[in-house]
Amino acid sequence: MAADLKDKFGVDARLIESGGGVFEVVIDGELVFSKKELSRFPEHSEIYSAIEDRQV
Repeated sequence: MAADLKDKFGVDARLIESGGGVFEVVIDGELVFSKKELSRFPEHSEIYSAIEDRQV
């Protein structure tokens, strides 16, 4: 996903390692997706939409 985000939006994504199956996406300090809350991984399109919403 990090490579896709770089290609599509020119943004640098980084992995912050942790334990317990946590997968969260934060944009400009705002949590936009949490696997822990939803019990699933995001679709790429969900993350793309979150980025596009903030680029307006």
